[in-house]
Amino acid sequence: MNDLGINRVLTEMRALQARSKLPAQEVAPTAPTAPAQESKESGFVNAMADAVRDLNTKQAESGKAQEAFQLGRMDLATTMLKMQESSVAFRAAVEVRNRAVSAYQDIMNMPL
Repeated sequence: MNDLGINRVLTEMRALQARSKLPAQEVAPTAPTAPAQESKESGFVNAMADAVRDLNTKQAESGKAQEAFQLGRMDLATTMLKMQESSVAFRAAVEVRNRAVSAYQDIMNMPL
């Protein structure tokens, strides 16, 4: 992957990170019912679920845009833009998955 591709992936990851922080700040504080470790875990799980939902939405929009272009309802530039957004989001998700697997393998290979 060249520098331009890496910068796009990093930009997308930063955007996902920024979006994942917004809902946590808007929620009113409530009485803790679970240990702090579980709340951190659920925050990560929620962030990942939101990222996957966003990826799915972008891919669905890309498919709809392709179909609309084929039917003559959408212009080529908009269709290509939706396809590229979907592609960049997918590559970012794959990169995050690869990094997570690599981190897991590093941890599992650590001597006790």
